Order: sequence, then structure tokens, then C-alpha cells
Amino acid sequence: RAGHAGSCSLEFELATSLVGQPLVRQQVMKGVREFLQNPNPVKPLVMSFHGSTGTGKTYVSSMLIRYLFQRGLQSPYVHHFSPIVHFPHAEQLEQYKESLKRWIQGNLTNCGRSAFLFDEMDKMHPGLIDVIIPFLGPSWVVYGTNYRKAIFIFISNAGGEQINNVTLALWRARKDREEISLQDLEPAISKAVFENPQSGFWKSGIINEHLIDFVVPFLPLKHHHVKQCVVSELVQQGLEVRPGVVQEVADSIPYFPEEEKLFSSTGCKTVASRISFYF
Repeated sequence: RAGHAGSCSLEFELATSLVGQPLVRQQVMKGVREFLQNPNPVKPLVMSFHGSTGTGKTYVSSMLIRYLFQRGLQSPYVHHFSPIVHFPHAEQLEQYKESLKRWIQGNLTNCGRSAFLFDEMDKMHPGLIDVIIPFLGPSWVVYGTNYRKAIFIFISNAGGEQINNVTLALWRARKDREEISLQDLEPAISKAVFENPQSGFWKSGIINEHLIDFVVPFLPLKHHHVKQCVVSELVQQGLEVRPGVVQEVADSIPYFPEEEKLFSSTGCKTVASRISFYF
């Protein structure tokens, strides 16, 4: 059902294709390795990806899914939710709750090693998050299903601004982003995401019950990272890698803060569309 060719392939892909996110690589590998090596996990693997636009959250989640399931995101065991697409109408909340619960339950009955991806978790109604909670914990059986081999990935921009601010503050204190540790970022993410009354996470019990195993922070990207993205995009499109084009595309992207222009405001998000101007 789930096909993975040893964690080396995932590690290799994270090392070669993911630009400028050593912390992500470390956290994701640790989580996946421990989880897959354990024949009887106590609870599902729950990872929460945080960071601003274009820093690689969706990219890493699809890489992870491709590694775990032969057909990747097309696999019948992979379920992808986006609040704006799947749960757009607040007045239908009760209906959504019922169908989400049935969907997770039904799919875990069908295959315990299923993956559930939730995009834009910060826009998710707390009531819907509450539906997911019983499936995340260490209890042995929920609704008659053994579901502890499941994988849940939450993706959100929440905390992105705080991660950027901490990265910037550390840079000003002469600490390079490559030296930033999880401990440097955790308090800021926690405050922004988990202690923020505006956040769906905050109102749900996910945090109090310690259901998230890995909080994965995506750092803002610098100019040279954007250039790497431009190069790999050119290669992927089968286009000639011309240094002038690489430089121009990277320069055309907005950077912050205003005076130092250190970090890309959109990460690598708009690289592909900008390349088309040159070819």
C-alpha cells in the first residue's frame, strides 16, 4: 500500500531539492524515521508546518507524501483538505463536522496507514479542528478503529511573521540563519499560533493535549536561496541557465526589511511565473 524506498531517498531529496531549510530537513527526517521504524506507534504522527509564503511548506508535504505512497498525492490513502475549498460556508459547520469525522474514520478503517493534509490550518474553524482531535491522541481505539499509524500534516502561514522577525533579530545580533535552532523559534511560534485567541489552534484542545509531535518552522529565504530556486526551475522547465536571467529574476522579487533587503517577501513563490518573461 504505502511504498517507501528507505529513508535515504527522502533525506537525499530534502538535501538536494529543498532550498535553505536545514531545520525542516532535520525535523521531518527525525519524525518520519522514528515513526516508520516503530511497528506499534503509540499515536499517529502529527506535524505542523509554519512559515510565510513560498518557503517550501507545500513542497515538503508533497515530497513526504510521494516518499510514503507510491502514487503520491494521487494515492487513495492520501486525503487533502483546504478550508476554502472544502469548508467554505460557516453556516454549514455542523454538516462539515459530521462529514469530516466520517471521512477520517472511514478511511482509517479502510487503511490505517493513511495521510491527512490540512492546508491553511489558520483559516480552519475551531469546531472542525475539534473533530480531528480524537484521531490524534494516544487512545487505542476511536470509534472502533485502530488508527495509530496515520499521519497528519497541518500547514499554515500562522507564525510566519514571527519566524521572520526572530530570524531578522538574530541576523542583527550576528547569528546567521543557518545557526538558528528550533529552541530559538519555538517561543515565537507558540505565542503566535498556539496562544493566540484569533487562531483556530488556540481554541482547540490540540495544544493542551500535546498532540503535535513536530512543529516545523520554515525560515525566510535570502537572495542566494531565491537564485537556487530560479536555477532549479529553469532546469525543470528544460531552459538554458543563463546567469544574467538568474540574477534578474532573483532581483525582481521584493525583499524585506526595506533598508537591508535581506529576505524574500514571497520566498520562491513567484519564481516560475517570472521566468516566463525571459523565454
